[in-house]
Amino acid sequence: MIPEIGTVELEQIASLGWQGTSHQQLGEWLLRAGSGFTGRANSVLPLGSPGCSPAEALAVIGEFYRQHQLTPMFQVAHTPDIEDLDGDLADRGWTLFNASGVLVADLDTAIRACPPQAGLPPAVFADRPSPEWLAGYVYRGTPLPDSAVAVLENAANVVFCSLVDEDGQAGVVRGVVTDRWLGVTALTVDQTRRRAGVGRQLMGELMRWAAPSGAHSVYLQVADENAAALGFYDRIGFARHHGYHYRRAPAG
Repeated sequence: MIPEIGTVELEQIASLGWQGTSHQQLGEWLLRAGSGFTGRANSVLPLGSPGCSPAEALAVIGEFYRQHQLTPMFQVAHTPDIEDLDGDLADRGWTLFNASGVLVADLDTAIRACPPQAGLPPAVFADRPSPEWLAGYVYRGTPLPDSAVAVLENAANVVFCSLVDEDGQAGVVRGVVTDRWLGVTALTVDQTRRRAGVGRQLMGELMRWAAPSGAHSVYLQVADENAAALGFYDRIGFARHHGYHYRRAPAG
């Protein structure tokens, strides 16, 4: 059974699972900065009213991101309440990019789809990412910047999971439990170990880790263009909950 939850509530949970290192509240909008590592940690999350006019809100946002030497961005969830804001940003020349989806699954259903894989060891769990774990996490095809560690560690109930056998580290994943939801991020399988059950083993191990804490559901974010990942998650019981995209401020 796919869990039922509103878009705003799920985005609030997800915002606690992957945070910037600096924040500022503007009404019901959350301004986030994390030295530029990932859109989610370096964008405005609008989940209601900013409590002021659009022009005043954009002025506050501009100043916040100037202080952090970042280009202002919005993460815009696809909900009717935010359509007007998205249209206003488009009219102001803010560029749309990186359309993505939030996928959800019932935890028990997904666990049953990810039984322990024959020939693969149990995962190793740690409270902090080791140098080996960091080397194994490839973000959008590039090595991690030094600033990534502060973002990765900045959450409650966070764990770093890795799969290591006699051939070395086969893959890594990060998990965080918030309000009984497991958030999955940073799943990376070594390119030499793909199509060997490593991703399914990591997902199963992470979800089995989360179950005793009372987690009942799991969410993750995937770029719409990532067909391989979407196919994998569909096979283990995930379904699309809602979409979102980013808007970047025009130059100057």
